[in-house]
Amino acid sequence: MIVPPADRNTDPNFPGQPQLHDDTRFAAGKIAIFQYATVIIFLFLISGFWRLQIQSPEIYAEKAEQNRIKSRPLLAPRGRILDRDGRVIVANHVSSTLLLTRENMKPEDLKPIAEGLDLNLPDLQAKAARGGPKYRAIRLKEELSPADLAFVNSHRDVFPELDIISSQPRLYPQDGMMAHVIGYTGEVTQAELDSTDFAKYKQGDIVGQFGIERQYNDALTGTDGQQRVEVDNRGQVREEFKDGTIPAVAGKDLQLTIDLDLQAVAEIAMDGKNGAVVALDPRNGEILAMVSRPTFDPNKFVGHIKASDWNAINANPDHPLMNRAIQAQFAPGSTFKPVVALAALETGTIDENTPVHCPGYVVLYGHTYHCWEKKGHGTVSLHNGIVHSCDVYFYTVGSRMGIDDLALYAKMVGFGQPTGVDLPGEVSGGVPSPEEVLHTYHRKWYAGETPSVAIGQGDLKVTPIQLARAIGGIAMGGVWHVPHLVKNDAIAAKTTIWPVDPKHVQDVVDGMWGCINEAGTGAQSVIPGLDFCGKTGSAQLASVDVAKAAAANHETGLKDNAWFVGFAPRRNPEIVVVALFEHGVHGNLAGPIVRDVVKAYFDKKTRIQTWLQQKTAVTAGLAKVSTLDLPQPAHN
Repeated sequence: MIVPPADRNTDPNFPGQPQLHDDTRFAAGKIAIFQYATVIIFLFLISGFWRLQIQSPEIYAEKAEQNRIKSRPLLAPRGRILDRDGRVIVANHVSSTLLLTRENMKPEDLKPIAEGLDLNLPDLQAKAARGGPKYRAIRLKEELSPADLAFVNSHRDVFPELDIISSQPRLYPQDGMMAHVIGYTGEVTQAELDSTDFAKYKQGDIVGQFGIERQYNDALTGTDGQQRVEVDNRGQVREEFKDGTIPAVAGKDLQLTIDLDLQAVAEIAMDGKNGAVVALDPRNGEILAMVSRPTFDPNKFVGHIKASDWNAINANPDHPLMNRAIQAQFAPGSTFKPVVALAALETGTIDENTPVHCPGYVVLYGHTYHCWEKKGHGTVSLHNGIVHSCDVYFYTVGSRMGIDDLALYAKMVGFGQPTGVDLPGEVSGGVPSPEEVLHTYHRKWYAGETPSVAIGQGDLKVTPIQLARAIGGIAMGGVWHVPHLVKNDAIAAKTTIWPVDPKHVQDVVDGMWGCINEAGTGAQSVIPGLDFCGKTGSAQLASVDVAKAAAANHETGLKDNAWFVGFAPRRNPEIVVVALFEHGVHGNLAGPIVRDVVKAYFDKKTRIQTWLQQKTAVTAGLAKVSTLDLPQPAHN
């Protein structure tokens, strides 16, 4: 028998080859490891299934439901702002707001989001970081443009944390009309959130930041609602549920005392000028018109103002954000003379017939004071002193009366203190007195300073609204109401009453009537057929020498301010109007502004009365026809 040669691959005795039983043991070990791993994984899955389905099904079912069902805010529209006749001044319009859900947000997503939506990256990062709990979505951008919408819609898979909801942002009048009265809205700031006034608001909320929007923010702000929606795994809405939805509650409408017709006339009258106009009803303090120039466009502040727009406003040397009606503090010039006249009569310093000779100047306390009329006014008494605004007359009267009584009556009519108007940011002005000089300048009062105060110069500073209230209260016989912009009987009832002699009031009022109707300094503002009273004022901003030097260099910033205050009718006035025309030089150039507003008021009143009379006549005619015994048709 032939024996085959040994196989090198199978013979275990062949030198240098592994043993067969070693390979078997190695393979069995790997299989055992795999089996054990499979058992462990299976046990892990079983335990997870146990916890999920048997041990705590409610918890995990709730988490799954939370991932599937989300709550989206329903933004409440702010209340509308109406004029005194119910006409809409400020409304809302339908727009879109972008929300950022931060629960699943990737920090690295913020940069491309900022670039795609033209947002400032540091601002976006700060907003995302301080926006409160991460489950609460924050407002990322208001007033989405078509480009913004296109970016979000085209990147839904990339940025599922972005969500678009419906909103109703503000729509303000164009060309800055009433901007300083209405104000604007904006996102609540961190400083505001830290204050008690904004304790109920949260990051991202829109609040009033200026004007009426700020003053009555709580009344205008509504209450946001909530809507339940089903979302997919990318966070996109698949279905909206009606059950469980909490509707938004709109803010309350706010009716102002402003008359849009008068406001429009005042706006047009101030076109191209810097300054302010205030028109109010002296019988109750209701503000009928308020204008400040230059103005700004509050629509640019809706949502978030662009940096370029904000820089342009801030860099404007005329300060368009200043409400000159309540914040411009200037010497009133000769519009202060009616207050001096009333004070002199009340204190017995003069009577209506006390004569003062004006040769064009007067020497007091060793100093020569010049009248605006270089050739003088001759001998004048109270009436002609007001009519022709004689400086020498009031220099003399003021020096006789003294600074203490001048300051007393200036404060009596409301100078040197806020009027209490329902707008934020009102300033106090200033009334010079020995006490004020000692406190401010640490020196005594010099008698030679008194004559300048008597013609509305020196350290006397008033605002347009203070002047309107002061002259209106004098014309009303010593009753001063708190000016206000929102119809409110409680505010209207707040009055300051100072018992003054009706004869003295009549003397002052008659002088102001003559200023316009007796060829006085306000003759350019006469309104035929109307008892219109007024007073001009030209107030220096610098000494005569300094002003002349500035004029020689073609600098207009030191030209005199022009003032005019007027009311009508002469007895029981219904409207008082003040105009400040910055650098207008002569008060008679501010007069036509006031004249136009007053005329518009009475023209409108006449139209309404005519319409009511016609309506009454038609109604009476119809009633008469209905009572006639008309023949009845025959019946066959």
